[in-house]
Amino acid sequence: MADIAAKDVAALRKATGAGMMDCKKALVESDGDIEAAKDWLRKKGLSGAAKRQGRAADQGAVEVVVEATTAAVVELNCETDFVAKGADFKTAVASLAAQVATHGDTDLAAQPYEGSTVGEAITQLGSRLGERIELGRVARYESTDGVLDAYKHVQNDRGTIGVLVELAGVTPGDEKAKAVAHDIALHIASAAPRYVSKDDVPADALEKERELLTELTRNEGKPDDVIDKIVTGRLNGFYKDYCLLEQGFVKEPKTSIAKLVQGLGAGASVRRFARIKVGED
Repeated sequence: MADIAAKDVAALRKATGAGMMDCKKALVESDGDIEAAKDWLRKKGLSGAAKRQGRAADQGAVEVVVEATTAAVVELNCETDFVAKGADFKTAVASLAAQVATHGDTDLAAQPYEGSTVGEAITQLGSRLGERIELGRVARYESTDGVLDAYKHVQNDRGTIGVLVELAGVTPGDEKAKAVAHDIALHIASAAPRYVSKDDVPADALEKERELLTELTRNEGKPDDVIDKIVTGRLNGFYKDYCLLEQGFVKEPKTSIAKLVQGLGAGASVRRFARIKVGED
């Protein structure tokens, strides 16, 4: 039997929301493999927060910027929220977002920046603030035939969630499309979809979810002849959780995001989106 460390039990509990003893049992059953233990908990119906899988405890801040046909979101990580909400740190992440919007995200650390490079400037910031500071995730969109928008959720005096969204099949500059794009960006920040549509869910991810739900349903004692039907229904729930177009709009839950987009015309669509939350993979 694997030697289960207390820190691994605590990490699994934080990632899944399951009870301490259940986490320990899952690790024992999985020979200490945390990822396998997460799946074991889900199969047993013990995972209280599947969406939290993979989250890290990093602190930091995000910033978004939209300039004409370009939009960018940048995450900068540090050790404490005290530093993350400080003026120097927030100024730095805002400057980096502008840098990415203007100069792109290719070889970002090596780009010329404030008399040195982006990488050197981040190292110097860490030295000045006395913490380990690292560039986090970055996304940049360009669009000449659609509408771009961004949203930043502010909490504890810093940006904690940054979203970019691009609508296609609409006229650039159309005010209604811009308003819908902004509403969708706000929705994405709250609802945390992973994919635009059902078609974007990778086949292996869907198959894994089907296997997990099948095992969960069987462990609930459901008859074999109804398991497939129940799993299909639960997969619809999976789509509503993770596919943007299937979700109910946060401001009007009875209206799906798909219907919201359809209101812009038959050719309108969500081309892509990016969502970055500090401390979450």
